Amino acid sequence: MSTSTSYEYTRQDATGSSCTVQAWAKVPPALSSAQKTELIAKARALLQARNAVLVAHYYVDGDLQDLALATGGIVADSLEMARFGRDHAAQTLVVAGVRFMGESAKILSPEKRVLMPDLDATCSLDLGCPPDDFAAFCDAHPDRQVVVYANTSAAVKARADWMVTSSCALAIVKHLKDSGQKVLWAPDRHLGRYIQQETGADMLLWNGACIVHDEFKGAELELLKAQHPEAMVLVHPESPESVVALADVVGSTSQMLNAVVNGQAREYIVATDNLIMHRMRQLAPGKVLIEAPTAGNAASCKSCAHCPWMAMNGLQGVVDCLEHGHGEIQVDAALGQQAQACITRMLDFVKANPAALAPKVQGMVRGIGAA
Repeated sequence: MSTSTSYEYTRQDATGSSCTVQAWAKVPPALSSAQKTELIAKARALLQARNAVLVAHYYVDGDLQDLALATGGIVADSLEMARFGRDHAAQTLVVAGVRFMGESAKILSPEKRVLMPDLDATCSLDLGCPPDDFAAFCDAHPDRQVVVYANTSAAVKARADWMVTSSCALAIVKHLKDSGQKVLWAPDRHLGRYIQQETGADMLLWNGACIVHDEFKGAELELLKAQHPEAMVLVHPESPESVVALADVVGSTSQMLNAVVNGQAREYIVATDNLIMHRMRQLAPGKVLIEAPTAGNAASCKSCAHCPWMAMNGLQGVVDCLEHGHGEIQVDAALGQQAQACITRMLDFVKANPAALAPKVQGMVRGIGAA
């Protein structure tokens, strides 16, 4: 039986004013070993029978990551998820992640059926950027190129000139700055500030934050570094400035994974959702991985380094959506066409500028195959 927990996030309105509001996330029940084995077997059979492929994010449960790789799917960041789903021959995509990822898959592949284990799996950045308020904010600043992070709704993407992920955001904003453009950025203020500092671009920032990355603490990270002086610090740029300032590597999930696989250090302090460590351990089994500090696993910890909505994805949800058609993503055709333009512009830029991204991680995982 699922329970629910509330989480606070920041939401801005059309005037630029912000407030703190709450959203709910379901906590799925734990599964026994026997239940997992049964559900994995069911999911494998259904994926084959339905001509479906599982597309999973690094932040979902390790069982789902393993199932995706074992059945010809992918475990990736949101950029690779979008490309993989578009290019794969399967007519049904099962997207294990949060809702904006399912919407992006449907926008890029409107002819395909897109299912999600739980349609209520959302994102604080998406929730914190309401489409109507965002459109009005854009209308008030018509001289700026509108650049939105992938963690936004289809309606917000429909209002944007560019969509970016953390893998390519720096390169795309630098391109706009070099072209003499001013930028309106949404929704993550930490990522926006980091890009602004790195590129020198003229950027107007929406006030949103990821409830996972916003919880990492600079002072505590400095103390942890002192305890592990040889450790390499890996930080996602959605983290606060004090955390980013202590990083050896600032990058997307894929770039952080590459740093562990290819790095010479033995220890790594990782400041992102802790479920990425499942894949890191598979591809770099000899490395020591240490979670960057949040407020700790206590009443004061909002997320404890794991997204509560990513945690809503489970094996039972994969089976249910394939067996019964639950969790199908629908995007209005006209809205989807509008949103597709900014996503396609990003993908075309990345294709033309491959050096702007980290190389793909290659490797073998026993019992799974190629990474």
